[in-house]
Amino acid sequence: MPELPEVETIRKTLIPLVSNKTIDKVEVYWPKMVKVPDDVERFKLLLQGQTIQRMGRRGKFLLFYLNDVVLISHLRMEGKYRVVSSAEPIEKHTHVIFTFTNGEDLRYNDVRKFGTMHVYPIGQEFESEPLKKLGPEPFDEGFTLDYLYQKLKRTERPIKAVLLDQTVVTGLGNIYVDETLFRAKIHPSKKASHLTKKEVERIRDESIHTLADAVKQGGTTIRSYVNGQGEMGMFQQELFVYGQENKECKRCGNLILKTKVAGRGTHICPNCQKE
Repeated sequence: MPELPEVETIRKTLIPLVSNKTIDKVEVYWPKMVKVPDDVERFKLLLQGQTIQRMGRRGKFLLFYLNDVVLISHLRMEGKYRVVSSAEPIEKHTHVIFTFTNGEDLRYNDVRKFGTMHVYPIGQEFESEPLKKLGPEPFDEGFTLDYLYQKLKRTERPIKAVLLDQTVVTGLGNIYVDETLFRAKIHPSKKASHLTKKEVERIRDESIHTLADAVKQGGTTIRSYVNGQGEMGMFQQELFVYGQENKECKRCGNLILKTKVAGRGTHICPNCQKE
């Protein structure tokens, strides 16, 4: 958390809050979050005086496009952004503050301190870490049946592990992989190379449909996720298997089980997803 639908929702809700606002100063209270440049003072200087022109996204990464540079922000497990008055008291776990010239702050809060930030000149963001090795998103034209089938037939890894691999397909995390495989009627531990082309087609189609449905619902709030306006997502009401252990399957009535695949907690219907 957050995954592609949540980050897309945060991007959309931040647009009216930060667009065309100019950064007056930057405060960093947890320097380890800043990965590029490796000098925090240089990070601050690169952003000072810059105006946010537009908001982008790549997979699970937020992209703040300014005049000359792009700020790449990965929220990881618990990252959140809020826009508040600069006079408002600073909350616990607030680690980076971007103060605008209009007297407002964009504040980054992260309980676990796992989030990262990179700043690059515009045009270099996709040639450098962390974006350069990312695979296509399910929504991309390059995410074709042939692309996915060729990738899967070359590996003996469980299909869940492959779908979580951001170099194969970016944007899918634990929640949406479990939901995609349920919808596609595929057991998550099945070896990727053993899937038929028809099964791969179902996985591709359902990954697109699952993410599209989640984006429409504003993402999934399991623990602490909220969008840029502090609102929860609603897709948790549509979940078939994730977080539904010991509840009846909405498709067949069997109990949903929680197990472990590829080192991750995994939710399945043993009847709909036969091993």
